[in-house]
Amino acid sequence: MKAYHQSHDGGGVMSLDFKIKIGGAAGQGMQSICHILSHVFARGGYHVFSVQDYQSRIRGGHNTSTVRIRDEYVTAMPQRADILIALNKETIDLHREEVGKGEAVIYDGEKIDLGDPSQKENPSLVSVPLERLAHEKGGNKVYVNSVAAGAALGLMRYDFQPMAGMLREIYGKKGTDADVDADINAARAGYDFVYENSARNFDWAFAPLDDKRRMLISGNEALALGALAAGCKFMSAYPMTPSTGVLTYLAGKAREWGIIVEQAEDEIAAINMAIGASYAGVRSMTATSGGGFCLMTEGLGLAGMTETPIVVIDAQRPGPSTGLPTRTEQGDLEFVLHAAHGEFPRAILAPGTAEEAFYVMGKAFNLAERYQTPVIIMSDQHLADSCWTIDNLDINRITIDRGEFLTEKDLANITDGYKRHAITDSGISPRVLPGTPGALVVTDSDEHDEEGHLTEDLDIRVRMVQKRMKKLEGIRGEIAPPELYGRKGAKMLLIGWGSTYGAMREAVDTINGGGGSAAMMHISELWPFPSLEVARAIEKAEKCFVVENNATGQLARIIRTETGETVTGNILKYDGLPFSPEQIVNS
Repeated sequence: MKAYHQSHDGGGVMSLDFKIKIGGAAGQGMQSICHILSHVFARGGYHVFSVQDYQSRIRGGHNTSTVRIRDEYVTAMPQRADILIALNKETIDLHREEVGKGEAVIYDGEKIDLGDPSQKENPSLVSVPLERLAHEKGGNKVYVNSVAAGAALGLMRYDFQPMAGMLREIYGKKGTDADVDADINAARAGYDFVYENSARNFDWAFAPLDDKRRMLISGNEALALGALAAGCKFMSAYPMTPSTGVLTYLAGKAREWGIIVEQAEDEIAAINMAIGASYAGVRSMTATSGGGFCLMTEGLGLAGMTETPIVVIDAQRPGPSTGLPTRTEQGDLEFVLHAAHGEFPRAILAPGTAEEAFYVMGKAFNLAERYQTPVIIMSDQHLADSCWTIDNLDINRITIDRGEFLTEKDLANITDGYKRHAITDSGISPRVLPGTPGALVVTDSDEHDEEGHLTEDLDIRVRMVQKRMKKLEGIRGEIAPPELYGRKGAKMLLIGWGSTYGAMREAVDTINGGGGSAAMMHISELWPFPSLEVARAIEKAEKCFVVENNATGQLARIIRTETGETVTGNILKYDGLPFSPEQIVNS
């Protein structure tokens, strides 16, 4: 027996698709349960995708973590659930309708009063004494989350040993052998209780698919790993949800990989530190969210004027002001496009998956250094905190191109002295590392001449603006075309960017599987805008809808400005939650 659901490939093939949602208050361990189960099934050869929905509170409030398990690649989260693990009654009240007939709700019947005695006879409600078993087998109620994870695994009839191994691997470095044993004993108690008392009520029997080990990685971890692979040697940032994971991950690898990671006193200091490190010759970056990016805009302009390479990650969250600090949105696109006063070239990249986030970092650093300009990576809470299984990240796909650097030998052939901002056909002035014999590296935040000295000569001003903006055409030539997916010659086209990728892709599969005709265009390299490719795709479709996590249809407005094309309509969502495939299909 296995839990099978109709796949969305339109071919009538049945594929495994199972979802476990865990709900409770902050501090009850939802993330731990999700983390453990995700790793167990990833080690069993399954594809896994997990998401978090949490409030901006250390304790209390209603939070959920959800893991989806499939036998094929997955990067979106539908609304339904097969198992709901309710660590409090509020979770049952809020999410009971997401669990259909024949599916299960695991809860502590000794602690949660359902209010209706007849509900106790409902076979879909699986009462497990989570807290009592945690005390009896683990010695402390802190092990409730381990009991709950074991209960879910027992309900699915999955072998317990992989979970025992994962608990030992995950927590073995954090505690004593006795602590790990208590964790395993508590999980085993939940497993046995459910297996013996309730598993027979459900037609589920899972087993490992194969022994292929897949990487389970979050968007933030992928961005951090991509930065390491791209040769980043300096990061400065001020912690700001949801970008903080990039900072903490790189800080944990700093000694191992020879990277300096500085927690700055604020975002102004963070970007200026990164600019200083880049001026000195190392690949540098910073990361923040929308509120912090506001503070960084003056520094962004400094990088534009001094032609200093820098990579900035903007992990978006709902605004304005503090907004919803721990939720997701795509509200910063037009802001990032126009951030900082004046005009200077920039590139904007917006990965849609963790795998793409890894590779996009290599391109970001190369563009920044080749064109000596800021490159902005647009992420958001959904991308940053979600986890994917990935078969492989090929470091050989990331090449390091540091652009035009002059050596001491090159400088010996220059007769009129080194000019940091020399006017060239490409607009790119060859760089020299400060301190290199034979060159004085001068730049200025005011308008400057070719040597880098301040000037108010208006003719020089015009030539310098033209020189800087000329680089935009070079960047444009390196922007990859949008990804197209779905039925060739489809009547309906969905257009999106960033983290809407997975929900759009699954929505397209659903529409085509139901006899419709749909395709999607995902734009992950947003600026300079790929106008020609976007216009052609829109012209070929009968209807075009832009899918965005914002209230005003920012991408749709950019499309109209850059191509002259007007889309049929917008599918917008701005409640702080990401799209599900069903929401797109039903819009």
